[in-house]
This record gives sequence, structure tokens and C-alpha cells, in this order.
Amino acid sequence: MSTDFHRIRRLPPYVFEEVNKIKARLRAEGTDIIDFGMGNPDMPTPQHIVDKLIETARDPKAGRYSASKGVPGLRKAMANYYGRRFGVKLNPDTEVIATLGSKEGFANLAQALTGPGDVIICPNPAYPIHAFGFIMAGGIIRHVPALSPEEYLSNISRAVKHSVPPPSVLILSYPSNPTAQWVDLDFYKDAVALAKKHDLLVISDVAYGEIYFDNNPPPSILQVEGAKDIAVEVNSLSKTYAMAGWRVGMVVGNARICAALARVKSYLDYGAYTPVQVAAAAALNGPQDCVDEIRGIYKSRRDTLIKSMKGAGWDIPNPPASMFAWAKIPEQYREAGSMLFSRLLIEEAGVAVAPGIGFGEYGEGYVRIGLVENEHRIRQAARNVKKFIANADSILAKAHNKMEQAS
Repeated sequence: MSTDFHRIRRLPPYVFEEVNKIKARLRAEGTDIIDFGMGNPDMPTPQHIVDKLIETARDPKAGRYSASKGVPGLRKAMANYYGRRFGVKLNPDTEVIATLGSKEGFANLAQALTGPGDVIICPNPAYPIHAFGFIMAGGIIRHVPALSPEEYLSNISRAVKHSVPPPSVLILSYPSNPTAQWVDLDFYKDAVALAKKHDLLVISDVAYGEIYFDNNPPPSILQVEGAKDIAVEVNSLSKTYAMAGWRVGMVVGNARICAALARVKSYLDYGAYTPVQVAAAAALNGPQDCVDEIRGIYKSRRDTLIKSMKGAGWDIPNPPASMFAWAKIPEQYREAGSMLFSRLLIEEAGVAVAPGIGFGEYGEGYVRIGLVENEHRIRQAARNVKKFIANADSILAKAHNKMEQAS
């Protein structure tokens, strides 16, 4: 019997796995790794949210099955958040679905919307689930270069023209993971007009919408008049409230798309643990000074990263939003490519980053740096990087010799 399962064959080897294996080996040997590789918040969840979880968990009925589309109180809190933050009115019964994090919401949206051979327009580079959620659902990805929002938008019509069959879904993601780029409301107005012109549904990922620094708060596509006719937005509490492991997200907007997602989820899950959902509602309904504090921590880390790495000889663009910096590989290592650079950086400098090639072919030549270490560790990483850059010739020569011997 063949062991090559159809959907698994469509998934390439996980690019980040090589760096992860090196990281695990070095840690097992006692090496201190300064880890910027994963967007995993390191700060504690605000206490009032934890307290609500504990309080609700004490209810003897708390361990029963929940609701796959989210308990009514959480969906109402999500709708109220959109009303406060964006001025967008949502019906919590028909236009809000609570999900097990934004990643699950995105993947199940793909299942709900995609038939075999459907073409999906996806930015490249992009967060992997944006493409592979649809690939696992049987879709075909039409990659469009997206090293800037303008580049992405300007190439969508060309992608539609040269795709057979015509695309059915357009993916947007701003603030962007991995590129950390930000867009204004005019971008969404143009995107909605373009989607309607080409008869596209739109999925907009705004998981980093509350992590912004020097601009106004990032907008929602649903603020655009008529956007709800064709669009849903995927959002998350993971970064906003340092609740990544709690797995609470949402899909909001077009009622028909939300109904399709709800139907798929009804076959797959019973929703998150009820106390988690109640605590998530408390996060959205409660005091928001904790969000300002978390945002301030990321900003301080961003500023430290940019300044200290510049002193080390690595110019990193200042990210306007998200919890990442997106940086070109230093000139001394550019020909090595993002995978080899990331491997050497962790082996020789004890610093882990995510290779850009893991986010798509147009991510080659870049790495993503997560703001998930404190300022002291960031400065320590910069000192290591300075030596790593200064010794580039000998490090690369040693690496090439090792590869030649292995071949």
C-alpha cells in the first residue's frame, strides 16, 4: 500500500524545521540561543484575564462541550470590539465566528470556500497558512509578489487575467507577517473595488492590528463601504493580549461566508474550552491599558533592535507594525541565501531567525526577526552579530568546505 498520502504530497518539507533541529541540538548541548525565530509572545497574559479563566473553570459545568462557533457572550464581545475600534457594526449571530486562533479560522475558511482546482490569489512572501490552508483544501495558489503593498495590488489584475480558471479568493494580510508592512484605508478601498471588478471574495488577516508604532492604528477592510458584500476578516487575541497559547481568534464580516465556516466547524470541533471563551470576552470587554502596555514593550524592543543591529553593521528597516522586523541578509552573507545564513547565524552566533524562503520564493534574501526577547538579550544578540559579520569570510569558507566534504 502506498504511504504517499495525497494532501501530504502537496506539502513541501517544512523549511523552518532545519533551523529548529539545529536550535534543539545546540540547546541540548547547553548553548544559549537568543531566539527571534518564532512569533511567540513571551510576556504574561494580563492578570484580570487569567482571573476570569480561573473563576469560570471552578463552575462544575465548565468542562462540558461548548459551541463550535463560540459562546454568545464571546461573539457579542467581538462584535462590540469592532464597533469601538473600527466603527463597524456586526451582527454577533450571523457575522461573527469565534475560532481556535486565527490559524484554524483561516484553514477552515479555506475548506469552506475551496473546491478542487479553485485558484486563490496569495501574496508572496506570506504567512504559510495563507497558501497551504488552501492547498490542503485542493486549491491552486497564484502567487503574486508582495514585497510592498503597492506591488501586490498593482499585480492582482494581471494575475486574474493570466489565471485559468479565474481566481475566486483574494488574500490580504496587513500589518503583514512576515514583512511588517502597514496599509491605510485607501489601500482597502482600492482592494475592495478590484475584488468586486474581478468577482473575488476577500479574506483579510489582521492578527497584528493592535501592534503598531509610528502610524495611526491600522484600519479594517470592513470599514470600506460595501466590503461586507464580499469580505471577511480574520483576527486574533494572541498578540493583542499575549494569549497565543489560549487559541482564540475570530472571523467576522460577510454573513454567507461566516455561515459556511460555521457549518464546516460544526463537523470538526465543539469550540474552545468555555472558561477560555469567557476569559477572552473579559479581555475584549475589560480595561485596555494592558494592550497599550504590550504595544509599548514591542516598540521598545523594536527601537533597541534597530539601533543595536545598526551598530553591529546590519541595517534593518524600522517596522511600522507587527511584532517582527523584515531584514535583508547582511551584504557579507547575501550570496549564501536565507537558509544557509540562518543556519550559520544560529551555529556561529547563537542567534535564531526565520529564513525568508520559508515564507515563499520572494522572501529569499530576507529573514524575519521576532521581537520576542527583551532589550538586554537583543543587545547581546547584536554583539554576537557584530562578530559574525566581521568573521564572514572564514565562517563562509568553513561552511563551504563542510558542504563539499558532505557531497
